[in-house]
Amino acid sequence: MFRTAQTFDRIQHLYSNDAFVELLKDAVRFFNGTPVHTFPFGETFLGTGVYALYYTGTTGIYSKYGELNRLAYNNPIYVGKAVPKGWRQSRTSSLVQQSRELCNRLREHQRNLETVSNLELGDFACRFMIFQDSSSDMISTIESALIQLHRPLWNRTLDGFGNHDPGRGRYQQAKSDWDVIHAGRVWAEKCLGTPNPEKQILERIAPYFESLEAQP
Repeated sequence: MFRTAQTFDRIQHLYSNDAFVELLKDAVRFFNGTPVHTFPFGETFLGTGVYALYYTGTTGIYSKYGELNRLAYNNPIYVGKAVPKGWRQSRTSSLVQQSRELCNRLREHQRNLETVSNLELGDFACRFMIFQDSSSDMISTIESALIQLHRPLWNRTLDGFGNHDPGRGRYQQAKSDWDVIHAGRVWAEKCLGTPNPEKQILERIAPYFESLEAQP
């Protein structure tokens, strides 16, 4: 059957919904009001969701975060999400309800912070938001919104903290910038590629904090 080609009209493809925007803002407000927990974090609970890590130390290359978070935890150094294995293929309620992925992810980060030699676990805290049932479809959206809002250093400028062991046969890649600055993860030391020079990486951190202070 012959069909006449239609003239392209962008407005016919454009979706906008103020209710979604307000829902997103409400979720971010809720997240920012959740309790903050210090490390070491030993709680076990069910749930998937979104979390943020905060640096509160007063010395070292991240001391500016310590100043910014002195009175309130408003400036995360890292934002991430935790979803169960198989979630992308089958977002079932049982996967979400029975998963311990969120608390396991926080514990994994705790082990990483303990492993490296130039970070102190006691200089970190976290907050998180648990999603249940159909609300779990918002996990990636809320994570992206928080990263866009706060521009965390370990998400935007110093990449690699959230990386996992690539496994045997994949160690030809270079270690991440984060692992260059914070050596100690055993699997990262197996990476044989040529990493970025430490001096070059550190030179990006000062301008980052200058831009962070300039935010309204």
